[in-house]
This record gives sequence, structure tokens and C-alpha cells, in this order.
Amino acid sequence: MDYQFYVVEKKPPIAYVYLNRPDKYNAMNAPAWKETIPIFQDLDRDPEIRVVIISGKGKCFSAGIDLVGMVGELPEILEKEQKGGVKWSLLPKIYALQDTNTCIEKCRKPVIAAIHGYCIGAGLDMATACDIRICTKDAEFSLREAAVGFVADVGVLQRLPHIVGQGVARELAYTAKNIDSARAKEVLLVSQVCEDYETMMKEAGKMAMEIAENSPLAVQASKDVLNYCIGKTVDDGLRYVASISANIIPSDDLMESMKARMEKRKPKFTGK
Repeated sequence: MDYQFYVVEKKPPIAYVYLNRPDKYNAMNAPAWKETIPIFQDLDRDPEIRVVIISGKGKCFSAGIDLVGMVGELPEILEKEQKGGVKWSLLPKIYALQDTNTCIEKCRKPVIAAIHGYCIGAGLDMATACDIRICTKDAEFSLREAAVGFVADVGVLQRLPHIVGQGVARELAYTAKNIDSARAKEVLLVSQVCEDYETMMKEAGKMAMEIAENSPLAVQASKDVLNYCIGKTVDDGLRYVASISANIIPSDDLMESMKARMEKRKPKFTGK
């Protein structure tokens, strides 16, 4: 399927999703907010895809939301009289924007964000919905919304504290400042910094293959459990993982692992 904002390339077991509006620094217009849902539904259902890599075409990952381009989608914000009916109309539209990133988090396949250049505002929102983030040396990050005049409302304030901690998340949210790749790695926003784009994409692919070579059942169940456990007690998490574990074992993957060990070879997992 062709998309207006994204380019999707399937190279099983990896799928590449590119933000593809390079002339506008991948600023996120209306299609950017609508197309992730069908994209990640398709990737979630595709048995040949085990890992997804998100990256940006052109000079950067994303310069953030295209405010001018989104005015037509959100006419409520320009209404002179901000009465209850206007607010009531705006609310479900905000929910829909949130789904743009939540669908990435809910995709059962692990998602790696490969970030170069600017990763600002809505770009950072998207990156925090991914499982893993790596970047280039020239990457810059900013939780920019406070500098624009609104609260970040599509997920970054909920997800970022679980990645970098409350103190750093609040610092970024209140100051709206840019941080470089070194600082991003220091606060654990990214797990790896690469010299350039080509090296980063090579490393992202290498990591994706490391994931893809493991049991799809085990990897996807691990993502499910990790997502569930956010905000839960240890006891809640233990009870949940017990039910997941009981549901996925025994499996062909487990039997294959045992057989491969006996035969002293690498296992070939099918996800069954």
C-alpha cells in the first residue's frame, strides 16, 4: 500500500518504516498522524516480520508537528469562543492523535527508532513509543511543546519518565531545550550513538537481526509483559507473566531450542 507520509519496506524478517517528507524535515502533517495505525496493524499481523525499524528520510528524523498543516484538522483551536461544545469536539481528536503513537507501542513486534538530526516535539513523542532508540552523533532531541505554548499531549510525558526518570523528563519538559546525542545516551534516552547515518542503519539492522533470530513467541511475549508492567506492582507483574508463560509453553520454538542444543546448532524458530 502507498502512503503519503511514510514509506514502508519489508525485507523479512525486518520491516523499515521511513518518515518521508524530507523537504519539510519530516514535519508531521495530517497523513503522518493517520497512517501509522494501518501501517502497524499490517506489520503486527505479518508473520514474516519480526522487527520494525523506524527512521527518517533526508536530513533528520523529524522536526516535529506541522502546525500550519494541522490547522485544518483542528479548527477548534482557532474558535474565538472556547465553550464546552468546542472543547467536547476537540477531545476525541486528541485521542486520535494519541493513537498514532500508541499503535507503535502496542505492535507486538519490537520497534527500533534509528534517529539522526532533529528529533523534536512530535518526533520525540514517536521515538518514546518505540522499544529501543539509537542515534547518530549529530542527533538533537527536544521536548519542545512548552516553547510553542501547549502541553505535550500524545504520550511523551507518560512514556519519557519511564525511560530517563522523572527528574530528566521534567527538565526537558519545562525547559524545552535541545540536548545532544552524548547527553541523550547519558540519560538513557538512546542506547547507542553512531558516527553517521549509514553506520546507524547498519547497527539498527544488526540489532534487529539479533532480535529476529530469537523465538518470536518469546520476544513478543516479553514486549507484552514489559508494557503491562509499567505502573504496576511487582506482584501484579508476576501474576501477569505467569499467565503469559502458561499460555505460550510448550511451543514448537521451545522444542526446536532443545533439539538444536542437543544437535549443537543454531535453532530455527518459527513462532509456533
